[in-house]
Amino acid sequence: MGSDEKADQLMPGAITTDVTTRPDRVVVAVSGELDFDSCTQIRGTTDAVPLHGRTLTLEMAAVTFMDSSGLNMLLDLRNRAHAEGGTLELAGLPRQAQHVLDVTGTRHLFTVRPCPAP
Repeated sequence: MGSDEKADQLMPGAITTDVTTRPDRVVVAVSGELDFDSCTQIRGTTDAVPLHGRTLTLEMAAVTFMDSSGLNMLLDLRNRAHAEGGTLELAGLPRQAQHVLDVTGTRHLFTVRPCPAP
């Protein structure tokens, strides 16, 4: 890893994703801020993985902030999962992100679960 990559990972607001594919689900662990800039990266990551009826799980315990761009991305991911015969599941949703869903009246649209044990 080059020094520029290390600097990107340490910058406040930098987003990282890690994808794990299982027979019944695709798990995308997200850390950092879900804002306009980072949502493009996350969409690129999730769009590259076909769901074929599987659950898309976003592990969000390490998300430090989510704005309306993050909410729109979640709604788009939910629609995509349903269109491909699957579902979207949010795991380890931080309090601030829960608040965004509650204030906008969209929490009921999502399956929210605690983060699974490592």
